[in-house]
Amino acid sequence: MTSSYANDVSVDLSGQWKLSCAEGEHDAPITVPGDVHSALRQATIIPDPYFGRNEIDVQWVADLDWMIERSFHVDDPEANWYLDIDYLDTVAVVFVNDVPVLSADNCFRRYRPDVSSALVPGENRIRIHFHSSIKAGAERQEAQPFYVPYHPGNSPIPNGNMLRKPQCHFGWDWNIALAPLGLYGDIALRRLDAARIESVHTSQRHVEDGVELHVGVMLHAAQAVSVPIHLSLGEERLRLDCGVNAGDTVLRHVFFVETPKLWWPAGSGEQALYTLTVELPDESVTRQIGFRTIELLTDKDEAGSRFAFRVNGREIFCRGANWIPADALHSLSSREKTEDLLLSAVQANMNMIRVWGGGFYEQDWFYDLCDRLGLMVWQDFMFACNLYPCTDDFLDNVEHEVSYQVKRLSSHPSIALWCGDNELVGALTWFDESRDNRDRYLVAYDRLNRTIEKALKKAAPSALWWPSSPASGYLDYGDAWHADGSGDMHYWSVWHENKSFDNYRAVMPRFCSEFGFQSYTSMPVIKTYADGKDMNISSPVIELHQKNAGGNERIAGTMFRYFRFPKDFENFVYISQVQQALAIKTAVDYWRSLKPHCMGTLYWQLNDTWPVASWSSLDYGGSWKALHYAARRFFQPVSVSAIPSEDGKTVRFSTVNDTAEEVEIDMNIFALSTDGSRTPLKSARGTCGPDAAATMTEIDIAQLADGALLSWNFIASNGMTGEGHHVAQTYKALELQPSGLKHHVKPLDDGTFEVEVSPSGLALFVMIEADIAGRYSDNLFDLAAGETRRIVFAPKSGEQTPHPSFKIFDLYSSQSQG
Repeated sequence: MTSSYANDVSVDLSGQWKLSCAEGEHDAPITVPGDVHSALRQATIIPDPYFGRNEIDVQWVADLDWMIERSFHVDDPEANWYLDIDYLDTVAVVFVNDVPVLSADNCFRRYRPDVSSALVPGENRIRIHFHSSIKAGAERQEAQPFYVPYHPGNSPIPNGNMLRKPQCHFGWDWNIALAPLGLYGDIALRRLDAARIESVHTSQRHVEDGVELHVGVMLHAAQAVSVPIHLSLGEERLRLDCGVNAGDTVLRHVFFVETPKLWWPAGSGEQALYTLTVELPDESVTRQIGFRTIELLTDKDEAGSRFAFRVNGREIFCRGANWIPADALHSLSSREKTEDLLLSAVQANMNMIRVWGGGFYEQDWFYDLCDRLGLMVWQDFMFACNLYPCTDDFLDNVEHEVSYQVKRLSSHPSIALWCGDNELVGALTWFDESRDNRDRYLVAYDRLNRTIEKALKKAAPSALWWPSSPASGYLDYGDAWHADGSGDMHYWSVWHENKSFDNYRAVMPRFCSEFGFQSYTSMPVIKTYADGKDMNISSPVIELHQKNAGGNERIAGTMFRYFRFPKDFENFVYISQVQQALAIKTAVDYWRSLKPHCMGTLYWQLNDTWPVASWSSLDYGGSWKALHYAARRFFQPVSVSAIPSEDGKTVRFSTVNDTAEEVEIDMNIFALSTDGSRTPLKSARGTCGPDAAATMTEIDIAQLADGALLSWNFIASNGMTGEGHHVAQTYKALELQPSGLKHHVKPLDDGTFEVEVSPSGLALFVMIEADIAGRYSDNLFDLAAGETRRIVFAPKSGEQTPHPSFKIFDLYSSQSQG
């Protein structure tokens, strides 16, 4: 929801404020919206928290209370004035002229306190006192009727579960632990002349010849009054004279739209959008409306029960990833950076993201972008991997939070599902306290979960609800990490249990909403936080930028399972990204081949909050890792993948078609020798129906000579193409020969660069890396002897260089040769 106000009834309080430590030791300017850590860094009071081991040196910031203040001018303080604040993080008291006007403790609520009695004519002063989240969390834990555990591995800063703020602020196995604080949204002083708009929410009823759009507008007034209100949808505009009572009044209206254009997820149709506007004399609110139906299918079948989304009457296979906050520090994020990340998701053929429950309910423009891009949003409520209080005051706070967020966001066509939490059912088994007294903590969880569900259903009765992720079903508290017959699944056995990539084919999820494998972030990013002396996987700096316990060892151990020892650190980084791409491709290829048994794969995770080793496919800053280039191929709506039999003796080629039209596939299968020559083995032609998966053909591995690989390419009748290879054993067993890889760079007139790559032998997993940030037209590809690939590199906006330096990686060249 976007709001605008006439200048004479609103004072924008964003911009420059003064920051000071409550103990009086430090002060600095701060820009609002913004966070305290970024302001201190800008003033050189603290070093860059992301560099080296500076995270350790800035921990003192979160232990202290901080204040921000500024002055503002009011000519007519006798009117009804209120503050309008959102994304206030988190335990804070707001003073106007030293009068406390608000005591806040929820980053996810909007506050509108009346401040009329605190104002004076002319110059006024506003001050916000932020209490240390560490101290506030400890005080609230102490006040609980029984101890409420949190996950110390994820949250090295304790008791974050006591506070309604992003849980990943206290750490996580991919995030820096800073417990930041600040004001990240809007802050304004507004005059209430007659009435104001509290919320605008909509619902749709699709009938035979059109759609009814039901609009609910909640108005707030200080006293009974009549106000003119205009409602517009597209070209239709009408005026209503509305009597408003003191307090809140809900106005309802129904628009009827004949045969509207429908909104579709990316890849399934266009993203048709209409503009709804609600206008008062001094205020207007606009909403982006997309007409579509959406259902969650959970009907029972032979395997258990389904988990599939049906949009506009058509079942959609969900291809995507999990979203975490765009940055660990708000001041380092921006709309432009976030748009780039979301656009990268769509460019990799994704149609869904899951906004994970340990971060934020994102700002309105985030969901506007998802609407326009066709990204369905699985929206978690903000509870993750901990246990939580069930006291009346905590649940009342949650109820207000849910009501506000659902009314704010539920009109977006991109919102597909509201999910109660992330992994709270599993967390019941993670702590001694909950294992020893499961009934107590299960009841506490149920009270919280029911509070969320009831508040959701009250605010948006037609919204789709799923109680937790993962979950096998409603009121099912079983192990959805390993049971794959029903509901959504988080499958972490390959990473956390150190199982082989083949193990992904040991389960048949109905919808896998989390699974992942780590890699190191790319070398250009590592160089932003580590010096040359630190370029070693066991150095203190590299280990600090690995937040998952045992993560570096697991990357290395897996590498030794599949690959030969890399010759140096940068090739270690390269191979780590290759194996990450292989892991996720193995899972997605198999699970898509199970369609319609499986109807969704959302890998962990899309993006990073800071430069760190993680499960992401996008580097901090938005550059594509090897996994993202692979994802663009394995998420292609029409794809062909090689699925080995359980005994490894045969390989079946599975065709998946996520489009609404039947496609014909022509494919060629080769034996690929280690000297780079291809020998034709088989050609196949077949048809794959709409929204279907089918086996094209099979190959007996015995047809391959010892040490040879299986390779293939295909073209579909809709123009989609692809290629790939399959290794019967492991890559370390291949006796690779020199690839003789060469490259030539040519500047192009539009500021991009063409990189021509060609080998004299076999080059597997070719990766091009520039010394500046940018995007490649393709990467992570194979070349046989004599083949040439031309790649276009587009430097990131703002990156200026007459001629970037390029380095080319491939599997043979990455290995120690003796």
